[in-house]
Amino acid sequence: MKPLATLRRSAATVDARTPATRDRALDGLRAIALLSVPIGHWLLGGFTTSPDGVLHNASPLASLSFFAPLSWVLQLLGVFFLVGGYSSAKSLARSQQRGASTVDWLRQRTVRLLRPVLGVAAVWALLTPLLNLLGVPEGTVRTGTVLVVQPLWYIGIYLVLTALTPWCLRIGRRLGGWAAAPLLAAVAVVDALRYGPWADSVPSWLALVNLLPGWMFAYQLGISWAQGTLRKAGAKLLLLGGAALFAVLLTVFHYPASMVGVPGVARTNSHPPSLLVLALASVQCGAAMLLHGRIGRALRRPLLWLPVVVVNLSAMTIFCWHQTAMFSVGALGSALGAVPGLTTAPDSIGWVLARLAWLPVFGLVLTLIGRYARRFDAPWKLASGWKALLGAGAGLFAAYALGVV
Repeated sequence: MKPLATLRRSAATVDARTPATRDRALDGLRAIALLSVPIGHWLLGGFTTSPDGVLHNASPLASLSFFAPLSWVLQLLGVFFLVGGYSSAKSLARSQQRGASTVDWLRQRTVRLLRPVLGVAAVWALLTPLLNLLGVPEGTVRTGTVLVVQPLWYIGIYLVLTALTPWCLRIGRRLGGWAAAPLLAAVAVVDALRYGPWADSVPSWLALVNLLPGWMFAYQLGISWAQGTLRKAGAKLLLLGGAALFAVLLTVFHYPASMVGVPGVARTNSHPPSLLVLALASVQCGAAMLLHGRIGRALRRPLLWLPVVVVNLSAMTIFCWHQTAMFSVGALGSALGAVPGLTTAPDSIGWVLARLAWLPVFGLVLTLIGRYARRFDAPWKLASGWKALLGAGAGLFAAYALGVV
């Protein structure tokens, strides 16, 4: 009973210290979207071990087709960018009210995002040669570095969108609740060209045009939501219209069902985003806006609010280090041979059940890593020379992970 009483007291303390003006629903949506990232990677990613003991990345999506609909639930980037756009609009407005410039606001947010990214990259720059010295196979180390780099593309996209926030605000004021519609149309045109009758004559690089409008779509929806031009009627249109478009793209135009890339399949929805990604984001954003009030009321309960606060305070640590946690367990498991759900091929229901049992282990390892890694989120009390050294190490790691060196 004592641990439960302690938990209740902690929850009550956090609840009492939360300002009355805090948008708890927004924090709740952010926490849900954030947790979907490690859970998605831990469930939709796996390992296999070759005869020489090297650990390789694998995916259950290649063999288990029923996992594709699961990616619709676990790929919550629509909600993530929606919340990001909303938060950026409000944050910039508060900053300007305090007399700060847009450049100052952007600099602060950029530094806050890049610190933990540079931290994980610098640590891995030291860890990579150390693992080699300890006898870990080169191929296994390479697998780990690829895993670490995989989710970090999001930070780059998010930084670009953050820099474009003033422009998004102007577009929002001009077009109101329809500000994201041109972005949807741009992706639709590119998809029509690369998948339609002219596909053979369209250069492959054209798909890259979808990168900006594809990921800006939900961000712009968040901007319009913050501006008050996207209300309940618009949210319903997003939910129902997105669902209808999603169904048509799947059944009539035969888009791949998975929201993430499937090994061995040339066509993918996410890299760069296809129209199906925007349709799903539309559904997610519409639902998030419609449920905003209910979520906020539910999070008035201290025991529900406490984990939301913890997740939000650890957001960048979770994001940057969850792949390291999974790799650490997998690398240790590879030394033992074929471990069900860990180093065996992800191609059966048995693997799924075993992997579910491993999720708490990954979470525990991430928690242990986070106790030390969270210091990268705070301002670094280091001399300029040490910061430059860490930056150089991070750059070398990125070059190694991307196969440049």
